[in-house]
Amino acid sequence: MTAAVPTPLPAPQRLIVLGASGDLTRRLLLPGLGSLLAQQGERRISLTGADRRELTPKVWSSRVQDALREGGASSERSAQIAQTSDYRTLDLLDEAQLRDLMATVDGPTVLYFALPPSITRSVCQILARIGLPHQVRLALEKPFGEDEASARELNTLLEDLVEDSSRVFRVDHFLGTAPVLRLLPLRTANPLLRGVWDARQVESIDVVYDESLTLEGRAGYYDRAGALRDMVQSHLLITLALLAMEEPADLGAQAVHDAQLAALRAVRPFTGDPGTSSRRARYTAGSIGERTVPDYLAEDGVEAANDTETLAAVTVEVDTPRWRGVPFTLRSGKALARNRFETVVRFRPVGDGPADRLVIDLDTQEIALRLATGGTDWRGTGPLELRGEDQAVHLWPYGQVLQAVFDGDEALGVRGDVAEQMWRICEPILAAWQQGRTPMDTYPAGSEGPTGWEQETAVHSS
Repeated sequence: MTAAVPTPLPAPQRLIVLGASGDLTRRLLLPGLGSLLAQQGERRISLTGADRRELTPKVWSSRVQDALREGGASSERSAQIAQTSDYRTLDLLDEAQLRDLMATVDGPTVLYFALPPSITRSVCQILARIGLPHQVRLALEKPFGEDEASARELNTLLEDLVEDSSRVFRVDHFLGTAPVLRLLPLRTANPLLRGVWDARQVESIDVVYDESLTLEGRAGYYDRAGALRDMVQSHLLITLALLAMEEPADLGAQAVHDAQLAALRAVRPFTGDPGTSSRRARYTAGSIGERTVPDYLAEDGVEAANDTETLAAVTVEVDTPRWRGVPFTLRSGKALARNRFETVVRFRPVGDGPADRLVIDLDTQEIALRLATGGTDWRGTGPLELRGEDQAVHLWPYGQVLQAVFDGDEALGVRGDVAEQMWRICEPILAAWQQGRTPMDTYPAGSEGPTGWEQETAVHSS
């Protein structure tokens, strides 16, 4: 008998994390790597961290091991990765030090930018002067620029840095969450939904990401960004693209990104005016559970002059034959009564009856379909709710992201022109807000939001 030929192990890959001492690396990236190693133990990964903050080898190794185990990696594998990993204290904006780091690259490597966008841009400019080894793939965190012009400039810089665009991966971890990952197959591979996924049958769609969390020590970033830039411009618009895009010819990166781009290019303010098609608000003093929350303007690190919103809602139209006339509302905020991470599709009612509704929970992975059906007798109507939960074991979002980066699966990244379109949509809204055309509402921390917003988070008619 001929012996079976063993499946070759994947080539070893190195992950270099720039900004390795930061919160994103400890809280999200390394546990995500742990979840990947838990499911794919055959992967051979080496890890290097680099940042300005000094960390001893013992502290770094302990951080790595704890984070990998948090993500589900075995104690043995976590210890092995931690013991062989290294941490380099260096100034990422010092060309000589960065050159020395890149000189250590001797095989397939992912250079992960866990950095603020301005630092990422500066590091890329230095790398363009140094030259990037051909084995290196770049992974960049959002936001991709601060507006459409800077997003375009970043894209030009990256094109100069690497000739092959497949070596650049723009990370939006929403694309690594199981409920968002399955939006496209749910609506295209399911006969029940495929036949009703258009303006003839759909009355409205909401994408909501409400948090009970407050600033949690992130005032330095959040007070300059706000809810629109932090969530709507990236996570919620890419979710809208998956909901509204036409079915791609295949699931390759180019076809998927082309379909996303076409959908986003068709996005318009629902009323035609970005000022009246959007709402903004800021939390005031209140309580969330047993926790007392101060007024946002009294939070440490907040500057009133920034006029930052902590809740944003935008209603748009996707001006295509499939969706023309259907309001898509994107809403995200902080310090609210409860976490509410969901996509709600409301179908057009039959006559005066109740509307059917599909709710996709972006947190619990539960799908609920609420149907109008018979009530207590054959003349009555009442709701029937069907619920189901995905029982599969999924990677952490950042585990899914890292898998895609390691394997070169560009479809789970954000293409440069798609990033530009998302800024194109948001810039007129930000301009209207700066001109005072959209009032700043308020809501007590721990409430459902401003009085009058309730379920309707933006104007749905002109």
